[in-house]
Order: sequence, then C-alpha cells, then structure tokens
Amino acid sequence: MKKSKLAKVSLVLTLALLFGSVATAETGNGIDEIVAGMSLRDKLTQMMFFCPRTWKEDPESEEPAENIRTLNDIVRQYIADRRFGGILLYAENCGDAEQLVRLVADMQAANAEGGGLPMFIAADEEGGNVSRLTFGTKGVGAMALTATGNPENARAEGKMHGEELELVGINTDFAPVMDINNNAANPVIGVRSFGDEAATVSEYGCAFLAGLHDTNTIASLKHFPGHGNTDTDSHTGLPLVNSTREDLLANELIPFRAAIDAGADMVMTAHIQFPNVETQTYTSITTGEEVYIPATMSRVIMTDILRGELGFDGVIVSDALEMSSIWDNYAMDDVLSMTINAGVNLLIMPSVKQSDDIQKIDAMIDRAVALCENGTIDVALVDDSVRRILALKQKRGILDMSGFTVTYEQVAAAVNGCGSAEHRQLAWDNACKALTLLKNENNAFPMKVEAGEKTLVLFTASTRAGAAAIAQQILEGMNALPEGVTLEAMTIEPDTAEACVEAAKTADHVLLVSRAWDASCLDPATENGFPVGVVNQVIDDLHAAGKPAIVISAQLPYDAACFPEADAILLAYCSSVTRDVLPATGEGSAYVPNLPAAICAALGVVQPQGKLPVSLPAVDEEYHLTDAVLYERQIG
Repeated sequence: MKKSKLAKVSLVLTLALLFGSVATAETGNGIDEIVAGMSLRDKLTQMMFFCPRTWKEDPESEEPAENIRTLNDIVRQYIADRRFGGILLYAENCGDAEQLVRLVADMQAANAEGGGLPMFIAADEEGGNVSRLTFGTKGVGAMALTATGNPENARAEGKMHGEELELVGINTDFAPVMDINNNAANPVIGVRSFGDEAATVSEYGCAFLAGLHDTNTIASLKHFPGHGNTDTDSHTGLPLVNSTREDLLANELIPFRAAIDAGADMVMTAHIQFPNVETQTYTSITTGEEVYIPATMSRVIMTDILRGELGFDGVIVSDALEMSSIWDNYAMDDVLSMTINAGVNLLIMPSVKQSDDIQKIDAMIDRAVALCENGTIDVALVDDSVRRILALKQKRGILDMSGFTVTYEQVAAAVNGCGSAEHRQLAWDNACKALTLLKNENNAFPMKVEAGEKTLVLFTASTRAGAAAIAQQILEGMNALPEGVTLEAMTIEPDTAEACVEAAKTADHVLLVSRAWDASCLDPATENGFPVGVVNQVIDDLHAAGKPAIVISAQLPYDAACFPEADAILLAYCSSVTRDVLPATGEGSAYVPNLPAAICAALGVVQPQGKLPVSLPAVDEEYHLTDAVLYERQIG
C-alpha cells in the first residue's frame, strides 16, 4: 500500500515505539542510527519472512486447518511482538481482492502497533501456473512470453502483475525466474523459465523485471546461481549440479548479471549442491551420508561470486528454509549460522500451519540470538543485513508507510483493478501470440467443424478439463461456434481410457490435450505417462478412420516428441487448474488463458503466432529424452 492511499501518522512515532528517541533519516540521522538502536533480537527478526498459511488451534485435532485470510488474536499479537522484516503470502491467504487488502493492512497495522518498521509483503507472482493470487489476472508464464517473440510483452505482463500486487498491498514479488532451463528433464523450472539459452533468458527476464520496476515493485531474481540444470526438485530433494565456477559464469550467471546490471534489488538463493564450486561437505541429519553445502549456505557462492564476481549490492533472500533439501539434511543451528554467515540477508522461515508452529519459529529466533551471542554468527553480518534491508525499504518507499486504515476507495480500486478488462485482454492477447503451431501436415489444423458435429476434447489431466467449457463460453461469446456444436470433455485415466477410445471413434472431431509436468509424463510405462499411450492409440484410430489428429501441448512443450504420428501439434506452454465455467470475479476467478486460447485456435478462431523458444529433444524407444534435437529453437 502506498502512503497516498492511507491515512498517515508520523514515522517518528512508529520508530519511537521501538527505538525510544532514535530519529529518522528525515530528521538528520540515517539507517546506521536506526540499526544502532535496535536490539539483537529485533535485528534478527528484521532478517526474517514470517509465513502464516493456515491455522489449527489444536494440532492433535482431526479437524482440517483453516486458511489464514483474517488475523486471529494469536497471530495478530505474534506479528506485533516479533516485528518481522516481512511476511510471505501464499494462495491460502488469498480469497478475493477486498479480503486480501484488509488482511495485508491488518498485518502491517499489527506490526506497527508493536513498534515494528513497515514490512516487505511478498508473494510468488511469476505469472502462469506459479501465481498466489486466486483472483485477478494470472498471465501466461515466462516461456509463453518468450514464445510471443517480443520482450515488450514480457515487460507489459511484469507491469500488469506489479499493478495488481500494488493494489492489494504486496510490495515484493519473488520473480522473475532467471534460471536457464537447459535440462529438459528439469522437474521444477520448465515453463517458469524464459528459455534454454542465456541471451534469451537475459532479454525477456530483464524486460519482466523492468515491468515490475515500472510499478515500484521490488523484484527478486531466482534461483541463484541457477536451478535450470537440475533433475531434482529442491522442494522434495537435494539437487546436485556438477558445473564449475567457469561453467556458471559462461552460462547460468549471464542472466543474473544482466538483471543485476538492470537494477535488481533482490536475489533469491537456490538450495542446490555445486560440489565443483563449494567443496565443503556435511553429514546429512536424515541419511547420515556426506552431502555438500548448498548455495544458500555457501559463502563462496553468495559472497565471493554473487557479491564479488557479479557486483550485486542489494538484498539476498533465501529460498524457503522448510524445503526438504534444507530441512531433511542440515541441523537448524547450522542452517541459521551458515546461511547468515554466507551473506544471506533475509531468511524465509518455515510456514505456520497450526498453533505449535509458532513455538518452532520462536525456537529458531532464540537459537539465532544465542548463536550471535556466542560468536557462531557474525554480528557484523547481521548489522550489514539489516542496513541493506532498511536501505531497500527506504528506496521503495516502504519505510514511509504508516496509518494502515483501509478506505472504501482503496478496496474499490483493488476490486476493479485486479482482473480488469484491460489486464485480462493483455493476458489473452499474449496467450494467443504465444501459441506455436509446431507441426501441421495435410492442412489438419485448424479443425473444420460443421453445424451439429460432435467434437470431443480428450485431456490427459482432469485438472485441465475445465478449459473446454471456458473455451466454449469464449467461442459462444464470439458467435464462433457452428449451431449445435458442443465441446465434450473427457479425461484419460486408467478407469476411463477404454471409454475415451470408444468415444473418439464415434466423434466427428477429436482434439487431444496433453499436459506434461515432468519427464515421467512422457513415458507410457509410468503412472504419470500412462495417457501418452492412449493418445497414440486414439491417433492411430483416427487415421484408420481417415480423420486427422491434432494434439495440444498444454504445458511442457517437450511432450511434442511423444506424438510423432500426430498431424498437427500446437504448443500452449502453460496451464493451470481450471473451473468448468468462465470465472467472473472473487475467489478462484483467475485462470491461465493459454489452454482456452489453444482450444479456440484449434477451432479456427485464433491464429497461432508464436515461435519455439526452446529446442525440443527427441525421445528414444523408451520415451526418455535424448541429446538429439527434434525441433530447433526459433528464438535466440
């Protein structure tokens, strides 16, 4: 929230509550004086992101936890007492625009009442399928933006996200992703990346960054020094990358350097082992095996490379410390001491999901204080971190915020601005511009649907099947559907596969929608890849009946290699869970437009304009990705 939208009280009063007679920079003293007046505990909590996601009063109760969308008395008082540097919001916190405006204001007010400095309020709003707001405009995702062929589209979407975040009081976006997706089997980055080579990621990532900066939103580059070459998800495991320092400087670090030179304020770390860069080992507390210190805890990577080689002078934030890569391998004391001593300035603390998690956070705070007092954590680095944090808050106007009374005008602006017609049109236009017709033999694309003909849309993921109804509504609104035509959706699952095959035989037209989210989705021998075999069977049946087969790749484009006999393949690059009706406003109203746009394109209403932003590898006989390139990159 900007001070122009809120009733103001003096910042001096806020600081006085916490620091007694310490003056602000406005009265002649600066950040050093503020830091000098802070207690050690307040310095450490200023270095922490508090993550209140859900709440269950009795951890032993079988009742489900409730999403934290309003502050209960316990959480409100906790925020007031601990005076954290920031709060990280998740989808659990986001209902609708008015609710979120009030929640954010309540959090800031509770913190101010306890004497805290105004906080970073952050969210992972990358666009596409990584979007925390359940309303508003999700956008199309990074890889789709690159497929449009124009970095100005990335800047426009960055600005769009920044505008909607600002309207609800979120001042920090953990985006853009500057990882190069140079491993097609990467299970966690994929379409979150702008591409698979350094120049493209640099160009489009910096454009998205500029869009966020157009709205004064703090952007955080992630995940340093690069998460694109992993075959393990750091949320669930501890990835290892064998790149040398020279390898990183010649490739993965190029986009980060470009974005740092473009004025990035914040960089997020990666929980990844780089044994050829950081050689220090550690005995895993879970397995007893020797592992390496991850980038997050490495002074070589955080200070020597990020600060030294790349010249970054802003704020370094850890990725979430509760991720399995950290929590399952390293003791809490070592996580705290090594991360701070490595040069990381902000720590994303474990999420609060029930009442006893607050005690766990307090235990971490207590241990951090003790580790500083016994010299294990370098207090000079703590002071340096707090200075950097306050300098960034001052730069972006956060320190000037106060008086967190929500006004009618503010609520109206958020409700009307989040998911505005202008923003939704921008996202739709970019989704259409990104659609890439990878293959079109025998003029199979688009479908030639006549009045009354049965049109079947087969999905490989039930969570995406609602896109057919959304596309139907869009087509009807455009008067683009022949009379009597309905898009009938079915999902290929083990117990429905036979029915899907039979339905395809009787349909006049069949559209096949594949959604791959990792390499296991490509292999028909796996549970996740089972639908691939069914899709290929349907393709054979269609050809036997003299009908064309069109495949839409709804997410990772690498599944294109699995359907060599398809007549046409259209790439959409992103999808998300979709309802079976077009949402209006309110909770759950946001949807990713890529897949509905692709379905509309298959019926001839939208003209695909996109270019392939990554090279697509071939698969071998066992459907494993190979080094052979099946389709060459068209951008970069």
